[in-house]
Amino acid sequence: MAASPHTISSRLLTGSVGRSVWYLERRAIQGLPHRVTRLFRNVTNQWVTVQHLSFLKRMARAEVDELPPFPAPSLPLSQKPNELMELEATSIVDHSLDTAKEQKEERQWKEMKLHTDDLPGILARLSKIKLTALVVSTTSAGFALAPCPFDWSCFLLTSLGTGLASCAANSINQFFEVPFDSNMSRTKNRPLVRGQISPLLAVSFATCCAVPGVALLTWGVNPLTGALGVFNIFLYTCCYTPLKRVSIANTWVGAVVGAIPPVMGWTAATGSLDAGALLLGGILYSWQFPHFNALSWGLREDYSRGGYCMMSVTHPALCRRVALRHCLALIALSTTAPVLDITTWVFPVISLPINLYISYLGFRFYVDADRKSSRKLFFCSLWHLPLLLLLMLTCKQRPGQEGDKGEAPS
Repeated sequence: MAASPHTISSRLLTGSVGRSVWYLERRAIQGLPHRVTRLFRNVTNQWVTVQHLSFLKRMARAEVDELPPFPAPSLPLSQKPNELMELEATSIVDHSLDTAKEQKEERQWKEMKLHTDDLPGILARLSKIKLTALVVSTTSAGFALAPCPFDWSCFLLTSLGTGLASCAANSINQFFEVPFDSNMSRTKNRPLVRGQISPLLAVSFATCCAVPGVALLTWGVNPLTGALGVFNIFLYTCCYTPLKRVSIANTWVGAVVGAIPPVMGWTAATGSLDAGALLLGGILYSWQFPHFNALSWGLREDYSRGGYCMMSVTHPALCRRVALRHCLALIALSTTAPVLDITTWVFPVISLPINLYISYLGFRFYVDADRKSSRKLFFCSLWHLPLLLLLMLTCKQRPGQEGDKGEAPS
């Protein structure tokens, strides 16, 4: 058994002196934990103080490093070193206050004033002028390929009405997508996102484009073309735009939107919706899948931040497979054109090389599944469509050629 403090003390001293020594030893042993705790607290406080001093020292060095070089003030010899240190400290504090004030002003909301000189460029970006130009060009191609005499007045009215309808649809699309476009690097500089124009002005501009555009197509061309224009605006703004955040079916709906303009050109020239119009719409429909799927493949991170449900984000394998499938469909559609007497049989032959090339790039995109192959396919689609339409116009079936074939030789 271990000996008690009383036993140890009694060995050394006896009587009242031994009891006193035992009492003092006992008090010292009982108070030892409190003393150790108090000592540890003092050491900890001192260590925290040292940490604070070291942090302040580092911050002061960082502030001094960020200061621009300036010449030292010329002080008289009679001035003391303490005064010099006070001047340096004052300059550092003033610089820090100025920097903080500038940063606060940058974070504050500022109203962007609209200048009249900037308005045409802002409205052009609001209406996606490049996309509108593509829509007008495909409409013009459909009008020119129609098997009827070319009417310049009808052609100009059709082009103008289609362009105005496209501007209206694109403006409404940007109006609906402001909260989502602000999260994407690709769309964060759009006019409504940056606040260059008000939403009221954007809606007013869309209305001023839609009403005369539809009126030109309906009463200046024919009611069928006007109805297609109204349907396309509705399909783009009320179906495709909200569907982008719900389902990958938005890609197929968007392809229908892009396929309608050449159909409108055909109906503007002929006044009817026949097989030739459907074939042109089918070519535009299939072309959009390699074009858009390749584009969206390089923007997957951007679409994810924006909250858009795209094939390239949620179904990457399906995205590549659909692009390849419609590349091959372009070959079949080009072969169908002479069957429907839209072009001669020369067109499938001379269009085969470019169709095979885009199909090859679609196959590379399907196999490699990388950004390099998607960029090659996207840039190929940019020149493939205008070249294909140009070849169709070159090989167009003239109205008298079909009748000459059926006449018996005299």
